[in-house]
Amino acid sequence: MRVIISAGGTGGHIYPALAILKKIKEKEPNSEFLYIGTHNRMEKDIVPKEKIPYEEIEMYGFNKTKPLSNLKCISCLTKGYKKCKKLIKEFKPDVVVGVGGYITVPVILAASKLGIPTFIHEQNSLPGKSNIFLSKYVSKIGVSFKNSSSKFPDYKTVFTGNPCSDEAMKVKKIEKKELGLDEKKKLILIVMGSLGASTFNNYFLTLLPKIKKKDYEIVLITGKTEYEKVKENKFPKNVFVYPFFENLPRLMKCVDVMVSRAGASTLSEVIALDIPTILVPSPFVANNHQYKNAMDLVKENAALLIEEKDMKEDILLEKIDEVLKEEKTKELKKNLKKLNTKDSALKIYTEIKALVDRK
Repeated sequence: MRVIISAGGTGGHIYPALAILKKIKEKEPNSEFLYIGTHNRMEKDIVPKEKIPYEEIEMYGFNKTKPLSNLKCISCLTKGYKKCKKLIKEFKPDVVVGVGGYITVPVILAASKLGIPTFIHEQNSLPGKSNIFLSKYVSKIGVSFKNSSSKFPDYKTVFTGNPCSDEAMKVKKIEKKELGLDEKKKLILIVMGSLGASTFNNYFLTLLPKIKKKDYEIVLITGKTEYEKVKENKFPKNVFVYPFFENLPRLMKCVDVMVSRAGASTLSEVIALDIPTILVPSPFVANNHQYKNAMDLVKENAALLIEEKDMKEDILLEKIDEVLKEEKTKELKKNLKKLNTKDSALKIYTEIKALVDRK
């Protein structure tokens, strides 16, 4: 199979795209790929390291507050569309896949115009604008949350789950002793995304005197941009601080409670690994979609929620203590199992394969 895939901007788009490619390669080892991404976002560094051929397009998202800058966006979209048509004609793909981000717009439009089968995947509960727009042009749509199906044409939409859940299940659990952690103590993992969250980290620092008295351990992942500032503080022996953690599911498999943002890929991993979690949605994402993602779990009593604006006094420690109670842990794990969608990457491969075979 010859596949062009496009996704960009955040790990929440890029890692599901890579998971899809891995599954295609597993099922059809002779497959060939081309990844089309932006010229200045995460994917331009991540994808080439995976030894996947990469082509970059200059693209920017539309800005409501700076309408004049959108003239450049339109110009880049036009140029990007023309470049994508050229790349598609040269590569001759059997299928073109979009996994989120504005970079997918010229790629999918060009493929549709050239009559190539197309598949897009939506990770969030509230679909992104790019995927909503592209839904008119694509052959098939996969969604991670059942309720987001209502935002797309019913006849071309299928519930697949998020392929990151499959990858999380495969990784080997890290040994606590590798990190200097006590095997006998409960472990709390706090991670606010790769860039971190200044407001949360500042709040966490106010809790250190009380955390010192707790009989559990905490791993705090500050985010790369926050680490230098945060590490200057004096931490009790039961708090371990990192800027970033490569292959986070290895650590997630060790934890008793997780405190996390509510990005779609993170939630797919939480569900796959049955991790009792306190969700703190980022208030700075488009359309408040992390809050909507979080509520999909909260409504099923599969996670707890604290909004960042409510991070006051001891609310975090109170929630951690609540989740650590045996009955609450069992309840959350049981409800997470009900939400688990197995073999998401395989389901997506099957849909893509069907498109190619029909062609």
